Amino acid sequence: MLQVKEVCAQSAIELIAFAAWRLKVFHRLALLLVLLLSFHGLAGARPAQQHRSGVVTRVVDGDTLWVRTPAAGKPLKVRIVGIDAPEICQPGGRGAREALRQRVLGQTVSISYQRRDDYGRVLATVSWQGQDIGHWMVSHGHAWSYSYRRNPGPYAAEQSQAMAARRGLFALGAAENPRDFRKRHGNCHSGT
Repeated sequence: MLQVKEVCAQSAIELIAFAAWRLKVFHRLALLLVLLLSFHGLAGARPAQQHRSGVVTRVVDGDTLWVRTPAAGKPLKVRIVGIDAPEICQPGGRGAREALRQRVLGQTVSISYQRRDDYGRVLATVSWQGQDIGHWMVSHGHAWSYSYRRNPGPYAAEQSQAMAARRGLFALGAAENPRDFRKRHGNCHSGT
């Protein structure tokens, strides 16, 4: 009889251990599922695309400008997304700024954006009279299509055409991509 009780007790302990292990596995799976769902919710939750119109009050360089919108009250500092214009202290930098200034300064533009960059600038597609200004800047040789890793950027075809036609910056033949310039010299405002 004692042996039967010991077998039953041993079986009960094994059953309890098995149940505890299953419960622990269940809790871990449940926690993993909650974390995955939370992450998916955060990753999938993008800010809504915002569209505004306003007047360009200042052109900083070939890819940055200030736009005064009625909704914002004060002007928004806007970085034209998809392009990279030369730094002001870089050859072609002042020409790129002047080209953008002549095109949009004092004009009403439309901006479409979702976020800001690390410098607080609105990253936006800028349009004037229905024309994409990033497209215009690159196709006229005043900026590069902003490339990242193996992605040639949204205006790669326009850049190739501007280079082949030797427009703007590419007329000189020795135009340096702003990214390479910044790696060697820093930006014009850093003092490096």
